[in-house]
Amino acid sequence: MSLGTSKAVFHVMSSVVPQSGYNEPFVNTSQLRTKCMKKRSSKHRFLIESSSMLQSQLRPHRFPLTSVSFCDYKTYSHQWLQTCKCQKAENLSGITAGDGNGSRFGSDVEKSNLVSNAISAKSAVEFEDVQLLKQEKEILSSNVTNGTIAKNFDSFSYNSIEEEAWDLLRESVVNYCGNPIGTIAAKDPNSTNVLNYDQVFIRDFIPSGIAFLLKGEYDIVRNFILYTLQLQSWEKTMDCHSPGQGLMPASFKVRTVPLEGDDSATEEVLDPDFGEAAIGRVAPVDSGLWWIILLRAYGKCSGDLSVQERVDVQTGIKMILKLCLADGFDMFPTLLVTDGSCMIDRRMGIHGHPLEIQALFYSALRCAREMLTPEDGSADLIRALNNRLVALSFHIREYYWIDMKRLNEIYRYKTEEYSYDAVNKFNIYPDQISPWLVEWMPNKGGYLIGNLQPAHMDFRFFSLGNLWSVVSSMATEEQSHAILDLIEAKWSDLVAEMPLKICYPALEGQEWQIITGSDPKNTPWSYHNGGSWPSLLWQLTAACIKMNRPHIAAKTVEIAERRISRDKWPEYYDTKRSRFIGKQSQLFQTWSIAGYLVSKLLLADPSKANILITEEDSDLVNALITANPKGKRGRKNLKQTYIV
Repeated sequence: MSLGTSKAVFHVMSSVVPQSGYNEPFVNTSQLRTKCMKKRSSKHRFLIESSSMLQSQLRPHRFPLTSVSFCDYKTYSHQWLQTCKCQKAENLSGITAGDGNGSRFGSDVEKSNLVSNAISAKSAVEFEDVQLLKQEKEILSSNVTNGTIAKNFDSFSYNSIEEEAWDLLRESVVNYCGNPIGTIAAKDPNSTNVLNYDQVFIRDFIPSGIAFLLKGEYDIVRNFILYTLQLQSWEKTMDCHSPGQGLMPASFKVRTVPLEGDDSATEEVLDPDFGEAAIGRVAPVDSGLWWIILLRAYGKCSGDLSVQERVDVQTGIKMILKLCLADGFDMFPTLLVTDGSCMIDRRMGIHGHPLEIQALFYSALRCAREMLTPEDGSADLIRALNNRLVALSFHIREYYWIDMKRLNEIYRYKTEEYSYDAVNKFNIYPDQISPWLVEWMPNKGGYLIGNLQPAHMDFRFFSLGNLWSVVSSMATEEQSHAILDLIEAKWSDLVAEMPLKICYPALEGQEWQIITGSDPKNTPWSYHNGGSWPSLLWQLTAACIKMNRPHIAAKTVEIAERRISRDKWPEYYDTKRSRFIGKQSQLFQTWSIAGYLVSKLLLADPSKANILITEEDSDLVNALITANPKGKRGRKNLKQTYIV
């Protein structure tokens, strides 16, 4: 069969492939656990069991969840038991998915006729192929002489890269009980050392989810949101200690295990990791924040607000907010976290108040405020949320910002000031200013520093934190433009031969030994220590579109397209100019693929970036001007609140 015939048959077959729809029962996840069981004869049934009655029988860390499929429910005499008998796909001919995204299934006769017609057209298609080849030869000979062949080839190559990326992204999709639930971190067919890259990571799925949303494929994102929500209630302990309620897992894995007591059946279970199995045992602080951001993006893109209005989803949002807004010993409005609690999940000296966490925290607060339904029980939470937004935005804009003017002010700081009106509030010593920064800081441009604690400013440039500060409007408009100005001014350092440096500069020498513990994976200009990550492309694109400077993003995408497909979509690149594929980089990394696709989709239609962007809030700005805590003190200020 010729290539043309193959494409014709594939087109016909793909047009009649059924798309599954589903009806969702409401499940109180604090009281129920669900098992999805499969007979080896391929029949399915679902069993919802009370956690209080079956706690001791379940294996640790396995949390099977409610399937979302076509189901007929039967209620038994026991209140805690329900079963669901799933209909086979072949018996659903003529059914349209209830959510409006499904398609009507064709009959077997129609399929057979369509395929037969396509195959019978073989001669005509082959004749067309011959004619096309002749035309291509004529075009080729003419273009070689006039110099347009390179441009045409580039266009063809880039289209092929995009098609390849979509194929790879769809190959990475993970199904649970017959429904897409996420994408694994990497799928390298030649790799035998997968570690935990065969799991679905919350943060890694975000660009995948955004890509599917922009493509109009909403089901996988909806399933991901609801299943991970149920994992939130799973009991998690390490060394007899349990973290606060509301923590989202770092990742989860779909496992198929034999069903106890029935050798003819298996069950699919979700096995979440809240950090108790992660390298270094770090808690995923950013998972819940990304989950809220994706939930808002789903509602804005699909128009389906029913998901965020569900009682269990509203409860999930509140649990995350209460965990983040809980009172503690800290004097600052920023979140205090341990090292490795975000994308940089190894020891890199970001413990304290890292910018990445603060940007995601601010963004999640803004998104949650849009989605929370007004009710009596939410009044105190909304009040605390708004007060935190005012304090957080002021703190970041005032104390994290650095440019040439600010750098000169720090250089002239007086120290050991004991006063409520101290200029050097955090007792920063001018000698902390590294020589590299004095030479590196451009006259035009600036950025938000990586971390701020008493007597310590981390002057490294962290890309994700700065870019998301622009997207979320945590940075002012002037600061946002200055951040992009700096990226343009320091293009050879931050972009070079593959975008984008995760941080700059790298830790080297004794500093690397002390801060990373001589981490062999985070050697200078590798991995999290100054490596270049293509997955950051989509965040740069969203920031550039928000500031009406998409040409910056378009240029970085063009650079990435020169080699990312040829290099097999690496996780990260090494060396100061990103010339080498990372020494331990996984290939066919899903969020490298998805990040590229999101960038292409956003550049093709910049208006779609609105699902990610939060614009400057005029009420918040007015509250900042009114409150302006700089230099003020006393009980009177403590009574001021900001209520929407």
